[in-house]
Amino acid sequence: MEEARVEMSDQLQRQSRSRGSAIFKGFRALGLYSNHLPHVLRYHRRHREFYVVTCVGRAFHTFNVNKLGIVAVSNAVTQDITCLAADRMLVFASHGTLLQAFARNKEVVHTYKGHIAEIHLLQPFGDHVISVDTENVLIIWDVQSEEEYLQLNFDKTVFAVSAIMHPSTYVNKILLGSRQGSLQLWNIKTNKLVYTFPGWSSGVTVLQQAPAVDVVAVGLVSGQIIVHNIKFDETLMKFQQDWGPITSISFRTDGHPVMAAGSPLGHIGLWDLEEKRLIIQMRDAHSSAIAGLTFVHQEPLLVTNGADNAIRVWIFDGPGGGGRLLRLRMGHSAPPTKIRYHGLNGEQILSAGQDSTLQSFSTVHERFNKSLGRGSINKKKSKKKGLQHDTLKLPPITTFASEVARQGDWDGIIACHQGYLTCTTWSYQKTSMGAHKLRPEKFHKNIPLNVYATAVDLTSCGNFALIGLSTGEVDIYNIQSAIHRGHFGKEKAHEGAVRGIAVDGLNQLTVTTGSDGQLKCWKFKTKDLVHVTNLSSPPTRILLHRDSGMLGIALDDFCICVFDMETRKIVRRFSGHQGNINDMAFSPDGRWLITASMDCCIKVWDLPSGCLIDCFLLDSAAVSITMSPTGDSLASSHVDDLGIYLWSNASLFSLVSLRPLPADYEPCMVMLPGTCPLQDVITIEDSEDTSDDMIEYESPEQLEEQLVTLSSLPESRWKNLLNLDVIKKRNKPKEPPKVSKSAPFFIPTIPGLVPRFAATEQENNQQSKVVNLGVLAQKSTFYMQLEEALSNQNYESPVKTLKEMGPSRIDTELRGLGPDDGGSVEVMQSFLQMIGRMLDSKHGFELAQAYLALFLKLHLRTLSLQPTLLEELKKLSAQLETTWTNLQTLFNQSLCVLNYMKSALL
Repeated sequence: MEEARVEMSDQLQRQSRSRGSAIFKGFRALGLYSNHLPHVLRYHRRHREFYVVTCVGRAFHTFNVNKLGIVAVSNAVTQDITCLAADRMLVFASHGTLLQAFARNKEVVHTYKGHIAEIHLLQPFGDHVISVDTENVLIIWDVQSEEEYLQLNFDKTVFAVSAIMHPSTYVNKILLGSRQGSLQLWNIKTNKLVYTFPGWSSGVTVLQQAPAVDVVAVGLVSGQIIVHNIKFDETLMKFQQDWGPITSISFRTDGHPVMAAGSPLGHIGLWDLEEKRLIIQMRDAHSSAIAGLTFVHQEPLLVTNGADNAIRVWIFDGPGGGGRLLRLRMGHSAPPTKIRYHGLNGEQILSAGQDSTLQSFSTVHERFNKSLGRGSINKKKSKKKGLQHDTLKLPPITTFASEVARQGDWDGIIACHQGYLTCTTWSYQKTSMGAHKLRPEKFHKNIPLNVYATAVDLTSCGNFALIGLSTGEVDIYNIQSAIHRGHFGKEKAHEGAVRGIAVDGLNQLTVTTGSDGQLKCWKFKTKDLVHVTNLSSPPTRILLHRDSGMLGIALDDFCICVFDMETRKIVRRFSGHQGNINDMAFSPDGRWLITASMDCCIKVWDLPSGCLIDCFLLDSAAVSITMSPTGDSLASSHVDDLGIYLWSNASLFSLVSLRPLPADYEPCMVMLPGTCPLQDVITIEDSEDTSDDMIEYESPEQLEEQLVTLSSLPESRWKNLLNLDVIKKRNKPKEPPKVSKSAPFFIPTIPGLVPRFAATEQENNQQSKVVNLGVLAQKSTFYMQLEEALSNQNYESPVKTLKEMGPSRIDTELRGLGPDDGGSVEVMQSFLQMIGRMLDSKHGFELAQAYLALFLKLHLRTLSLQPTLLEELKKLSAQLETTWTNLQTLFNQSLCVLNYMKSALL
């Protein structure tokens, strides 16, 4: 038996490893819009709308240009996409040595194999597609047959292909640019080199067709833009850009002779082709290199994307020729450092990134996203200097706290910055940094370099902000007026740096932890110290669940402690992580504590049982996690990753078995949401494997012998048995019932709780005169079952029959047990033995009480005159007294524990 149990436990453990996380399932990613690859602009003839395709890691997203709303997300490939291209029907994406064609912006329909090196250039060409790899091998593929049409090999030392294009109206010809600076025009049908352009002594980065036939714009590494006529090999004009190599070029086609060029610094230059001069500079269009820019055909719109994870649409409708920002989709340009749900509906996530910005991402739709901007010492001066040359910008936000209670009246967010003393306030309603900057008065003139803010918190009322410093001081400020309202301790709250601050939901207690390894509880109003706990190791961070009063503490020794603020004791201690604890999150009901560590594991601890109930491994460590206030999802941000990933809580929509995991549990790797294709087809083997994942548990009728359980019958079946005479008297009709004129058309039923059809009898013209003696029998089914149980001592059948009856029927049956109504003393003794069996089984306790009470009310005189029945009553009395004594003891224990937990030990 023990071996079978161990084998079953090993089987369940193997199944749990194969399925990954039992609670959280990957949902989708937020805040990912673009990377360093140039976008692709497509036109849909039937929709009469332009779409922009951008690459995001292993997948690409499709947005409409009109609203920049996401239209489609492709299935993910096995590696990061290295190049994108598109024709009228398909989107081509290369990853590694493979080239794949996607239909409907999602599904892979063609795969082209033949390259031995990574593909870095793509060019659709009618019914063919051209790909060039890093080993200088050019292959022309037939799109439908997936066969290789032509292959060209170039010497890397002589002509390393760096750009490719198809000149307009040049049939079967392609133009290639090289890193050496020369250009070659090839006829791919005859496989001949038509012409070689000597170049301009600088590597070619971009080739772009101009609106005029035979004219091509050539972007060079030196920053030059050459507008060249390839028919006569004549240079029409030259432009020089001082921002480095040319990353992309595009021409306006709405009647204005304007050319736009991108740079690695994020600037865009606009050139007038008629006057051959620079019109305007769009500085800091992106905070990183311009990956791609494209003018929308016949419209004054410019679509740009960059490695800063942003897509922007500019409109040219003002004087001066410059463009203004029309639409924007932007995420973090550097990985997020901390994320937290904002509000109680679980629809907004506040995120602070290493790019010094604070942003809000909507889990409902991207149009609700907000950017609160970037921290700056002086916003007016920062706007004049621009993003790249802003010396007044604040360092990245390390931690922040937010409340929605008074965010409509004043700032509701406070943040502290990396290595910076001053804490900033932010307004969610105004989507900007607030007017107040909080720091102690003694540091207003001289700010030491080694003093900085380490922890912040906001009270639940939204009025007070608490700031902890690296010197051990903890100050309180009024966030509305920025007035200092006091500090904890005579001089310092801690001897070391403050690692965490938390205030309970009623503003009564404040908890602080420091690098000195102490946890201190303070009165919020009087600032008096009321409790000190020495921790086994210095804490790194704390998290308070205000509803339950549970405080999670992450320690330097990779352990997690749970501190109860009511009893002021450490009630749980968890160990098992192999790296520093990066963040913690409580479930809304306070039952689960979720922890993320540098060992790339996310673990779920059940606080009531003190067990690990879920664990899954990721390919990159989670920097910050947060649980939705509604409990439907978990959000996580990761090392060197710009996205915020949502994990849905499977326990809300499916049956999840949460078994304690062993100490040596080895989790399996789980891919981040959106990084792997969904399996649309589930094989029979997979379905068989998943069917054994969940073992359905059926509760037995009686849980344990020492427990007293109640039946599942409604109260109407037994609660009013003693009051039936009163109920009948009250419900007695004032007028006699009227007989219906016509018989009902439906089949007659037998009255009772369970409706049954009456047996139909064939009507005969001649009525039989034979009397059926069975009609005169007075013994009911329940009566006969009691008689039978008196001999075999099996009372399951009469108890089951009694449960199916209604109150009136029960009253009639119990009345018929007496000798005066056709019963007998033996049947009454059998009924008392049935009640005794029910009390022994301790199941259906309330039914036994109700049946016995009615029986005593009806037959009390008969019971007192029969010695056998009196003996049965004495046995029942002893059973009832024993059961009630046990129940009373359990009630007293529960009340004592409840009173102890409710008592406030202040």
